[in-house]
Amino acid sequence: MTSTDSTQNAPAEAAAAAKAPAKAPAKDPWDLPDVSGLVVGVLGGTGDQGRGLAYRLARAGQKVIIGSRAADRARSAADELGLGVEGADNAECARRSDIVIIAVPWEGHAKTLEALREELAGKLVVDCVNPLGFDKQGAYALQVEEGSAAQQAAALLPDSRVTAAFHHLSAVLLQDESVEEIDTDVMVLGEVRADTDIVQALAARIPGMRGVFAGRLRNAHQVESLVANLISTNRRYKAHSGLRVTDV
Repeated sequence: MTSTDSTQNAPAEAAAAAKAPAKAPAKDPWDLPDVSGLVVGVLGGTGDQGRGLAYRLARAGQKVIIGSRAADRARSAADELGLGVEGADNAECARRSDIVIIAVPWEGHAKTLEALREELAGKLVVDCVNPLGFDKQGAYALQVEEGSAAQQAAALLPDSRVTAAFHHLSAVLLQDESVEEIDTDVMVLGEVRADTDIVQALAARIPGMRGVFAGRLRNAHQVESLVANLISTNRRYKAHSGLRVTDV
């Protein structure tokens, strides 16, 4: 092409560029949705971790339903917590909730999810289960066939939107009414940004917490496994350690 040809084509190229849609500005990673009106169900809400999460979210103003295999047990735990928390069997809890946190013991993880596949269809599921074993040397991470508890959940719940979060929280601090803020970050993993944004926003409802995106579900194994290290830290220093991610 000669310089004359190039000059003649310039107006047409400029016009084409003007017609092209402008590139959308990058989304602010801290621009999170309002989740205050969503109902949160906690399966395994009568256990220490689930009960602590239910308490903190309800204390922050979230509507919370505790789920258990036995409805009476769930209602009893809810009555003890107060704050408008309700109790129900696992199936009813799943049906009535917008977001469902899975906080059941690892031993019952697969069986619980298999039984609730229909009730959890279409729901945003947040798995916080840590597959751990314990021996005389302390806690250690277990090998999971699917890769992690979160990946197992995704395989068992093909019609749910599975994420992973809330692994590294001290159940002692969560349940301690004298503690005003929980000083920690929450690692959030998932496949869809809209879903992880919701979970980050939910974590941020609890004073002192911040949800930080930490990758896709394939990276959940090391997040779950890290709990074994935190348990060792807590035992050595008589602490209730959490995590902070720097420079974000």
